[in-house]
Amino acid sequence: MSMPPRTVLKAIVLGDTGVSKTSLMNQYVHKNFGEQYNATVRPDHWVTKEDLQIDDRLVTLQIWDDAGNDRFQSLGDAFYRFADCCVLVYDVNVMCSFDTLDNLHEEFLKLAIPQDPDKFPFILLGNKIDIDGGNCRVVSEKKAKEWCAAKGNIPYFETSAKEDHNLDAAFLSIARAAMTNQDEIYLGVPEAVPETDQRGDGCVS
Repeated sequence: MSMPPRTVLKAIVLGDTGVSKTSLMNQYVHKNFGEQYNATVRPDHWVTKEDLQIDDRLVTLQIWDDAGNDRFQSLGDAFYRFADCCVLVYDVNVMCSFDTLDNLHEEFLKLAIPQDPDKFPFILLGNKIDIDGGNCRVVSEKKAKEWCAAKGNIPYFETSAKEDHNLDAAFLSIARAAMTNQDEIYLGVPEAVPETDQRGDGCVS
């Protein structure tokens, strides 16, 4: 039996330092949560999720973390190049991490230069919903969904890296959206016109 076709997708994870991007990535890929992670010191920090099954295709999802550090912006397209989707993360208990989302969204589009910015797949994760049973949160689900609606109906998931809540569903959602977008771009490329069809009406053989 032949193996299903495999698609490799690159996801960029953006968010302020402290929103637990690295914890999210490690919990999703390795099912491992640590209370403390050192801030990522290199812009090539990434993990790989193998063998996601989406419809009749296998997907390898490469997930890259910017560590929330402004110095990585100087790398420009070296970090964002060939991204297929973007995961925006904020801490539901920290308002300033939510307030930076506009800048992160805008900066990504400026540096990644996607073929169709209006259709490029984004997803928003409101992380750390487990803290103090939700009593510490300052960003409501309604406020987050309103932000997503204003950005073109970006999908929204509330997550907990510690409790592994909603991570599989969130990353499956963004991988599926990225595949759909990739297919639409591929199908939208016009086929090469044979030389015999390139002559104008006034040409003769």
